[in-house]
Amino acid sequence: MTTGIIRKFPSLIWGLAAALSLTAIATVSASMIDRYRLRSIDIPSSHGPATAIENGAVVIRMPNKTLIGEFARYDDEFFAYLMFDYMRSRPALANREFLLTYAVNGNKITYILREALSSDLASGISDIYKLTVQFPFLTPKWSIVDDRVLANHRYQSRTFVDAYTFPAYRSLEHLSQAEVVAYTRRFIRLKSNTDPRIRRQIEPVPTALTKGEAQQLAEDIVLIAKFYQLPLDFFLGIGAMENNYMNVRGDIGNAIWKNRPAKDDVILRRRNGRVLVLNESSGVWQITRETLRFAHSLYLRDKRDYGELPERLRPPKLLEVSGLDHVLLTTYAGILFRDLLDRFHGDQGAAVGAYNGGPGNPNARYEAGVRMVAQYARKVLEQAAALRGERVVNQRFLRSVPGPGR
Repeated sequence: MTTGIIRKFPSLIWGLAAALSLTAIATVSASMIDRYRLRSIDIPSSHGPATAIENGAVVIRMPNKTLIGEFARYDDEFFAYLMFDYMRSRPALANREFLLTYAVNGNKITYILREALSSDLASGISDIYKLTVQFPFLTPKWSIVDDRVLANHRYQSRTFVDAYTFPAYRSLEHLSQAEVVAYTRRFIRLKSNTDPRIRRQIEPVPTALTKGEAQQLAEDIVLIAKFYQLPLDFFLGIGAMENNYMNVRGDIGNAIWKNRPAKDDVILRRRNGRVLVLNESSGVWQITRETLRFAHSLYLRDKRDYGELPERLRPPKLLEVSGLDHVLLTTYAGILFRDLLDRFHGDQGAAVGAYNGGPGNPNARYEAGVRMVAQYARKVLEQAAALRGERVVNQRFLRSVPGPGR
C-alpha cells in the first residue's frame, strides 16, 4: 500500500524535513524519508515539532496543533452534505472524525470535506493518502491548525449535521415537482460518484454522472413516477440497486432458451427446434432483452395518454431492442413497476422483490436493499426540503461565527 501511495502522490515529506531541525531529521531517519514525501509546511519556529520513538515507530507531534486532511471541495451545499454523510457512515471509517466546513470568498461559498487526525504527523499524513487510495474521488491536501481553528471547524460541522437531521421535514408528496427534481439530482449524483465499481476500479469501470446527466435523469425519473403513480422513494431505490443510475450493461453472457427467435435476437445455439438467445440487461434499470419485450407489450395495451410525456420518454410502436435509446428504459422500468404494483395489490415490498426475482419468486434480499435506499432517500430529501431552499450557511446562528476566508 505504501509503495502505491508514493507512486500516486510523489510530493510527500521533503518540505517537513526542511522545516525540522537537524536533530529531528536524524531522528526521523532515512527510512521514513523514503516512505513519505511531504509538501512543505510553515511551522512556527517557536512551536517546533517534537519527535520521539514510540513502539518502534517515529512520532512527530506539534504542540497544541492538529493535522487536518482536506479531501474535497463542492459548490453545492446539499450535495456536499450527502458526500460528508456518506464518508462518516462507512463502517471502516467509524472512528475517524470527518468534518463538513465552509469558506467564504466574496459572494462564493465553498463547502469543504475535512478530517481531524491525530497529532502525529507521520501516521496522520499516511492515513490521509491511504484513504484516497480507497476512495479515488477524493483529492487530498493537508494542513496544521491551532485549537481555535479546529474548534471553528467542529462548530461548523455540528451545525450542518443539526440542520440536516432536524426532526422537522416536508413530505415528498407535498413538494413541488421542481423541488423534487432538484433534490433527486443530488441524490443520484451521490450514488453515482460513490459506486463501488468506481471506488475499487472494477473493470469495466463506469463513469460517474455529470451534473447535467444527473439533472436529466432526475427529471425523467420524477416525470415517470408521477405518470405511473409510483412511489418515488422505491423507484429511486430500484435505480440505485440496479446500476447506481449509470448506463452500464449487466448480466453479461446471460442467455435464455426460446421456441422461436425474435427478429433482432442474437442466436447462440439451436437444439431440438429451440434456440438459445442472448438475454443481457442494459441501462440504469438493468432490463433484460426479454423483459423489455414484455414491458413493450404492456405499453402497447396501456390506455394512458402518453402525450403527457416529453417525446424522449415515449416508446415507439415498433420495438427494436438492439437500437433502443437507453433514455426510454426509464419509461419501461416505470410501466414494469406499475404492473407489479397492480399484480400485488399495491404491496410495494412484494412488487420490488418481483422486479428482480419475477412475480413467482420475489427476491426478499433485493427488496430489503431497495427499501434501505428508499428510506434513506426519503429521509435526506425531506430534511433538505425542510430548509426551503435556504442554505445553512445563511442561517443567523452560523453567520455569527467567523469561518475560514472571512
